[in-house]
Amino acid sequence: MIVGVPKEIKSDEYRVGLLPVGAEMLTKARHTVLVETGAGVGSGFSDEEYRDLGAKIVSSAEQVYGEAELIVKVKEPLSSEIKLLRRGQMVFTFFHFAADRELTEGVRDSGCVAIAYETIEDEEGRLPLLTPMSEVAGKMSIQEGAKYLERPQEGRGILLGGVPGVEPGTVMILGGGVVGTNAAKVAAGMGANVKILDINLDRLRYLSDVMPANVDVVYCDPHTVRMGLEKADLLIGAVLIPGARCPMLVKREDLKLMKPGAVIVDVGVDQGGCCETTRPTTHGDPVFMVDGILHYGVANMPGAVGRTSTYALTNATLPYALRLAEAGYVEACRADPGLARGINMQDGKITHPSVAEFFELRYEPAKL
Repeated sequence: MIVGVPKEIKSDEYRVGLLPVGAEMLTKARHTVLVETGAGVGSGFSDEEYRDLGAKIVSSAEQVYGEAELIVKVKEPLSSEIKLLRRGQMVFTFFHFAADRELTEGVRDSGCVAIAYETIEDEEGRLPLLTPMSEVAGKMSIQEGAKYLERPQEGRGILLGGVPGVEPGTVMILGGGVVGTNAAKVAAGMGANVKILDINLDRLRYLSDVMPANVDVVYCDPHTVRMGLEKADLLIGAVLIPGARCPMLVKREDLKLMKPGAVIVDVGVDQGGCCETTRPTTHGDPVFMVDGILHYGVANMPGAVGRTSTYALTNATLPYALRLAEAGYVEACRADPGLARGINMQDGKITHPSVAEFFELRYEPAKL
């Protein structure tokens, strides 16, 4: 099979979909690997490293998309890339369709087979390809939030950990999953007062057992959210419903409960975010102000730490890419129902129920 690795073109995206060692493993399995020139530079990998391990370096995205039967990348295709997709071609990447109707309809109309990292499940129902990036984003959310709480960034002028004689900052985290847990670990390690809200009581019990003393766990309902907003210096949106849009937990009128200069980092912005006032931003222009509250809405946070993120992501994705290249998606998905849940589009049809439901479009199960 011909496997293509295009250069990511999303703003400030430095990850790459395949490591040089991945190219080596695919070529040893007698597949052809096409890598667009410069694709790995943002993560610290030269064209020569790919070439030395068997990949063919090509000069354009058009050639990658035009020849490859399987595209392996990181972020959703942008409009210029959607035009290059073709019927029956496998595209293996993050899509996050529920946040973008234009993307959804464009990829559907291309007729490609869209296999989304974020909806693939393992045998225990976990999300093995989303997890490593959620770990990175969770840790970064505190790193970025702490920076924007500084007064030169228009924040409240709060040091999260405080100092002796001065109360530490307060961090409220909506969601106790992978993002929320990693955010809490970093915030607690800095010395902040941390509160995690979630609706899963078993998860709250677990977090109560494993988190340090400066982390409280609270059942999430509208009342506890509003109470938390009044005290929060930093709010982390860490809510996820696989394949679907994030639930709206913080409305615009709720912002008046927050302290002027407080910061919101909505990690789920690529799935619409859990705050009504959230919108996607970029690393080059990451924040905006609404009603005196600073919002950070970068939709590809892990892209800023491209080398770490690329290793973390491809450690998880490469085994699936090898299986897709070896058997094709039909046989690979027949053998692995969890991989089959990653098929969001097939032959011009929406095959993930959450995506179809959100946009009120027709849903059809994937044909395997």
